[in-house]
Amino acid sequence: MTDLCALTARELTAGYAAGDFSPVEVTAAQLRRAEAVAEALNAFVLLDHEGALKQARASAARWRAGRPAGPVDGVPVTVKDVFLLRGHPTRKGSAALDPPAPHDEDAPAVARLREAGAVFLGKTTTPEIGWKGVTDSPLHGTTVNPYDPARTAGGSSGGSAAAVALGAGPLSLGTDGGGSVRIPAAFCGVFALKPTYGRVPLYPASAFGTLAHAGPMTRDAADAALLLDVIGRPDARDWSHLGAPPPDGYLAPLAAGAEGVRGLRVAYSPALGRSGPVTVAPAVAAAAGNAVAALERLGARVTETDPPLPPLAQLREAFETLWFAGAARVTQDLPPQRRALLDPGLREICEAGAARTALDYLAAVDVRMAAGRLMGLFHEGYDLLVTPALPLTAFAAGREVPQGSAMRRWTEWTPFTYPFNMTQQPAASLPCGTDGDGLPVGLQLVGARHADALVLRAAHALYAAGVAGVPAPPLPAGDGPKA
Repeated sequence: MTDLCALTARELTAGYAAGDFSPVEVTAAQLRRAEAVAEALNAFVLLDHEGALKQARASAARWRAGRPAGPVDGVPVTVKDVFLLRGHPTRKGSAALDPPAPHDEDAPAVARLREAGAVFLGKTTTPEIGWKGVTDSPLHGTTVNPYDPARTAGGSSGGSAAAVALGAGPLSLGTDGGGSVRIPAAFCGVFALKPTYGRVPLYPASAFGTLAHAGPMTRDAADAALLLDVIGRPDARDWSHLGAPPPDGYLAPLAAGAEGVRGLRVAYSPALGRSGPVTVAPAVAAAAGNAVAALERLGARVTETDPPLPPLAQLREAFETLWFAGAARVTQDLPPQRRALLDPGLREICEAGAARTALDYLAAVDVRMAAGRLMGLFHEGYDLLVTPALPLTAFAAGREVPQGSAMRRWTEWTPFTYPFNMTQQPAASLPCGTDGDGLPVGLQLVGARHADALVLRAAHALYAAGVAGVPAPPLPAGDGPKA
């Protein structure tokens, strides 16, 4: 008996080709799972039963005729509710912002998936305009962790991470402006890639400008490579898109398996000591260290050293200037009665962003350019930088920062993620173990700009070697049947 909600996208299309099951069976099962996930974890803002089953029936006909539309034909996909999805509003977690009608356009990544025959289950939760590293909003409430519903799923792509972790679609589209695919991936035990900026076209442009990347959230690195092969194709609406993917794509180069890291020059920075240092929870440090030791056993040449980033306090101040100004810009025309509907924390950062001057903003850009130059030079000596994805595991749900800490903003507990939005580098989070409470620990792999294929290859090597991955979370009540 096969659990149709536990298969990867690659396993699903192989099953369709062999006639073992159909896109209609899979979609029906995953819609039932998604209903259970929506009820248990608050991971969805929309489930489109009628539309998904219609798409699945069309896919089944193509498979019967031996003419699938693309590599993800019939594969259920979820979409973070910041992407345009034709036929549905894009609320962005906000009761204050009115989505423009008539909702007749797809975002670029959605359009590429639709062309390739994907089945859209629905849209996943996000904090308001994706502004913070946890997922709660006045409009939709709090999204919780599949491993412990008392904990946060992370954010801002928290709904997508929870959905993937529990089998409500093996593929999801997320965005990452300061860690927003990597944070929830680390907390929920799934894989996520923030590609090089511009690798996946975005439209409309993010409120946070060139900090924001779109990327895959999946169960493993190979599915992320498959998804990137589809969504990384050009779209004229994004003037900053990098153009066509490499000729071999991203999935084919993973054929090396566990040998994919042999000979790579890997820098391991357990705490960003030169810029920090960061205080890392012992369980996180131990799991990350074990994964790095495995890289060395697989033939990588590992050196413990720190990247030459500016001091974290300076980096965070610069990031917050850019981030808060973006939030202020997207909300600046709201009348007082609508501004009162904003998440209180978002209102605070909008006020802080509006108080920054143009010179403050340009000074932050200077810090960003310096960080990018230093990391470019660093990668002349190292193929990969490896760090923990986060210094901690999932904390209490409904909070921006861990309870009892002296922190005020989410940027204080995400020192490993936002620097690489500043530098626009590809960075992945993969699960590498659990803490004493059974909560996942994430490992971050960072490559030079444009080295997306290398990051995916190294991540896949850890999966192929059995190093990446954690036990699945408990299923919610009402999960789909087997076939």
